[in-house]
Amino acid sequence: MVRVETTYEGDLRCRSTHAPSRAEILTDAPTDNHGLGEGFSPTDLVATGLVSCMVTVMGIYAKGKSIDLSGLKASVEKEMSSDLPRRIARLGIVLEMPLPSGHPEGTKLVEVAMTCPVHESIHPEIEVDLTWIWQD
Repeated sequence: MVRVETTYEGDLRCRSTHAPSRAEILTDAPTDNHGLGEGFSPTDLVATGLVSCMVTVMGIYAKGKSIDLSGLKASVEKEMSSDLPRRIARLGIVLEMPLPSGHPEGTKLVEVAMTCPVHESIHPEIEVDLTWIWQD
């Protein structure tokens, strides 16, 4: 179990502290939802959590197989629903792999990413589009 403590600082901003490390994250409401958009929104953190989780579990798997994933890049585009309730409708993810498409562990790396804990926790109504770019 990990504890995160969040304090509302006013003006639609929150400060969250990761209890074990004392690391902090500031969030701000997005401009399309009454905020100033001067930081990550809570739904931005969901999108970021997904790509970070995918990359992390691939890194764990690769480390165990002595595969160097240095330079792996990931990006995510989050789209909110236009109807109510307001929610994440789509996450478009691009993973730029520093390996050739025919790498012997490529299929397993994709499988590992697709079964990361955050991906397994994403609501099935959220469309997750993945694009894999292999170094060929």
